[in-house]
Amino acid sequence: MNFDKVKDKVKDKVSDSSERELSRCSWADGDMLMQAYHDTEWGVPEFDSRALWEKLMLDGFQAGLSWAIILRKRDAFRKAFKNFEPEKVARFGPRDIARLLVNPGIVRSRAKIEATIAGARSFLVMQGEGLDFSDWVWGLAGGKPIHNSGPVPAQTPLSVEISKALRARGFKFVGPVIVYAWMQAVGIINDHSRACFRRKPIEKWRGHPS
Repeated sequence: MNFDKVKDKVKDKVSDSSERELSRCSWADGDMLMQAYHDTEWGVPEFDSRALWEKLMLDGFQAGLSWAIILRKRDAFRKAFKNFEPEKVARFGPRDIARLLVNPGIVRSRAKIEATIAGARSFLVMQGEGLDFSDWVWGLAGGKPIHNSGPVPAQTPLSVEISKALRARGFKFVGPVIVYAWMQAVGIINDHSRACFRRKPIEKWRGHPS
């Protein structure tokens, strides 16, 4: 669960700012691990292909569960899935699946494990076709973060479009609701609340580097 020692105690309480002065998205209140994730990762635009793929796979494991459960198990997931290196995961076979199914540190769902292996292979097929996963995903999203100022939806027409594109590529557990949660996590959508102290810094991020 360590998450870098709870992200260095939430970056030393956000560089010693008075905790009472910081307004966060309500879902991050009351849990230090979720707070660290909110303050340092969630919504920050991610442009690294491998990292985008890892987060998509973890969101697939979240299906039917809470993100807090996955976050607490993330270190164990990374160890079990070889740091989510697609080249290694794509080679997983029956013995690896059997090993993962008895690993208490992860979510032991055969369907989700097999979907992750299939996702690694799909990632590599795209790579072999000369498609960079980051360029491809951000291209579908218009190349720059979308800042949502309205109510937070469960899915959007864009998440439906990306979901269909991922499924066409062989990815699984990528329904539009899961994809929207992933888009929020990787900064394709900035869904920090208007009052949240993290919203404005993320609004300054530019689009996908060309």
